[in-house]
Amino acid sequence: MRRFLVSGGAGFIGSNFVRHLLNAHPDYHVTVLDKLTYAGNLDNLLDVQDNPRYRFIKGDICDAALVGAIHESPDRPHVVVNFAAESHVDRSLLDPGSFLRTDVQGTYVLLEAARKHVVELFLQISTDEVYGSILEGSFKETDPLNPSSPYAASKAGGDMLALAYHTSFGLPVVITRSSNNFGPYQYPEKFIPLFVTNAIDGEPLPLYGDGLQVRDWLYVLDNCRAIDLVIHQGAPGEVYNVGASSERVNLEVAEGILRVLGKPRELVRHVTDRPGHDRRYSLDSAKLRSLGWAPSRSHEEAMEETVRWYFDNQWWWRKIKSGEFLEYYRQNYGERLRGGQPLG
Repeated sequence: MRRFLVSGGAGFIGSNFVRHLLNAHPDYHVTVLDKLTYAGNLDNLLDVQDNPRYRFIKGDICDAALVGAIHESPDRPHVVVNFAAESHVDRSLLDPGSFLRTDVQGTYVLLEAARKHVVELFLQISTDEVYGSILEGSFKETDPLNPSSPYAASKAGGDMLALAYHTSFGLPVVITRSSNNFGPYQYPEKFIPLFVTNAIDGEPLPLYGDGLQVRDWLYVLDNCRAIDLVIHQGAPGEVYNVGASSERVNLEVAEGILRVLGKPRELVRHVTDRPGHDRRYSLDSAKLRSLGWAPSRSHEEAMEETVRWYFDNQWWWRKIKSGEFLEYYRQNYGERLRGGQPLG
């Protein structure tokens, strides 16, 4: 029996990973620690809530006493996987302080507890955004970090701290940095679920700037497989990029969503771009692929599967979009949409 502590496990990627771990490894036990902020949602874990190998603890990773108590319990973890983060660029522009607290201070608390209680592995979940924008080529794990937003900077800070704990204290740390994830259970502030759910309701799709920003889109279940592989075959002290080599401009993704749903292109609205918007992200994932990983679906297959999931599971996102989300949407997009231009 191997025991895992998954912080942020009620969020988008975290909940998909918890489900994957329980399904792929029948002898693994998972404890989820999640503060249940706006993006944490126990509905994401409804299908595993009665699994005897799963338990949930509501709490903040910045709470050192709580994190320490988990490590001192009979169910103390062998492996810590840290998904917990404030993770949306737009919100980091509105409230940078909360990102520093969770993504840096919270990571420190988890690392310190893992060091004190001698865990087998600490996996820090990160993002391609720590590298910044790249116009040609792809980022390798050895490239310098050059974050453009408070979100990306806070994640870079957590990464550097984790690697410092490996160098300074010998803590077995591994980091994965993935490209833009999409799939089921993603909070609808993010690009793809926002556009899918708006399109279902015939609402405008607010596309930043000219819409020609480039992202490498990674299906979340493929990312879960990559994380699993790194846990079992990754080397301590190493960073692994997780990219699908599936680059698309944002406008192309928006149009693909509309095609799947049979909605008109006229729903797209060009709106004022956000500050410091990176033009292109691209990852070199050769290091991970050398371990045997590759995406299991084409971009088109994964996108259609994702769009259909949101169409079939409106019970999940409609109550989200009628709550706290409304104020955020008004604050971030209200003025932009009033001045938005229809797709030419």
